[in-house]
Amino acid sequence: MSIDISTDEGYTGLLKTITQDKHLDPADVLDDLEESHDQLEVDMSGLGDAVREASKGVSEKTSQEYSRLMKQCQAFLVEHGMVSEGSQFFSDNPHPQAAIYIVAWIMDSCDLIKLDGTPVLEERSTYTHAQKMRAAATFGFGKTHGLGMQAWHQSEISGKMLGNPSVSETVSTYMLSLRRRKTQKGDTPISARAVSSDLLEDLFHFNSQPRYQVPQTFQSSFQPARKGELGPRSRASMDLGYSLAFCGLLRVDELLKIQLQDLTLTENPLTGESKLSLQLPFRKTSQFGDIKPFVFYEMPDEYQHICVVRAFARWILASGLTEGYLFRKIRANDRIAEENEPMTSEQFLEMFRNNLLDVGVDFVPYGTHSFRRGGCQWLSVERRWPLRQICEWGGWSQEFTHLTIVKYLISWNDNPHVDRDDFFNMKRAPAKVCPTCNRSCHCA
Repeated sequence: MSIDISTDEGYTGLLKTITQDKHLDPADVLDDLEESHDQLEVDMSGLGDAVREASKGVSEKTSQEYSRLMKQCQAFLVEHGMVSEGSQFFSDNPHPQAAIYIVAWIMDSCDLIKLDGTPVLEERSTYTHAQKMRAAATFGFGKTHGLGMQAWHQSEISGKMLGNPSVSETVSTYMLSLRRRKTQKGDTPISARAVSSDLLEDLFHFNSQPRYQVPQTFQSSFQPARKGELGPRSRASMDLGYSLAFCGLLRVDELLKIQLQDLTLTENPLTGESKLSLQLPFRKTSQFGDIKPFVFYEMPDEYQHICVVRAFARWILASGLTEGYLFRKIRANDRIAEENEPMTSEQFLEMFRNNLLDVGVDFVPYGTHSFRRGGCQWLSVERRWPLRQICEWGGWSQEFTHLTIVKYLISWNDNPHVDRDDFFNMKRAPAKVCPTCNRSCHCA
């Protein structure tokens, strides 16, 4: 037994909210659907129940957070009479009004108006939290109950609703209107600032100082001079992480799950050129295991600060690792964890931010996604890769009606590549000389 939202006066605000923005550009709705998929850190492949439980595709911490939010959603719907006591909202046969119920749940916590249309006076949860709530709903229907990322739609044959209710035009339209209202009130979601090649060069040179060279034995471990200061092994590990995430456009969960058996180092017998191939064990945008390898070559000296091959060689020499996770947890006094336990994203971010402080850079705007965004911009602006090639390399959809790639190339939060005053300054200082073509003009 459930209530009819369209006739209940207590939900006039909800009904108005989900119907007032039907004039939104369809491309914006498609873009939101694509972005919601990119936010959900999980592979939505069709799996059997037993395998599905063992292959959640998210970290245990993320899984627990999604479960908590799903229980919260269930309690909300029961409290408001949308679903009956004892029934399960998250199931493989969703309620026909499931998409509207998801909107109601998010609206009750995050929106500036109540379900009945009256204004809210108390503090509300942020838009970022609203995105997390939606991700939990997407996970609940898509992964836990095997509905995947198929859009919520009505079958032309049976007339029944099929697909994932969270991946629907109703929810996307609402999320777009919520973001607009939040932005008008000053609650603007901010993307992590993209790291630049120049910033990585500063970090590389700082980490390469003689006092931070890797000790040969664990007995001579680095003794930190201050809390949070990185030791030689930590810096070698981070340099490799920076290079791989930046050049490979990797998400942090993809980066930290790399194991040594996923990497192959070879050498051209004629030229002596080194080549490192990475075969990722999983990728959330490759649902059926068809993940193309990443192949990196030794870069010229001008790009040594982002050279994956050089950084890999330094880290293996410093760590002595021969198997297991490439990025192990770093213990006290710069010791590498003896057990095969991967570094957490929290530790990676903490060490990255401490490293930024080393070179006098405010760490607040940066996050783990800064490398994927920065690498995308570097390939587009400096290396002049075509968009299709960047999308293929980074795993973005090449269906350009979605234009998710634009979110990585352009953000007001990033440092400008060219000062506005110099747009038409034909005499401005030349750019760095390209090591490939030896050109330094801005129109190269």
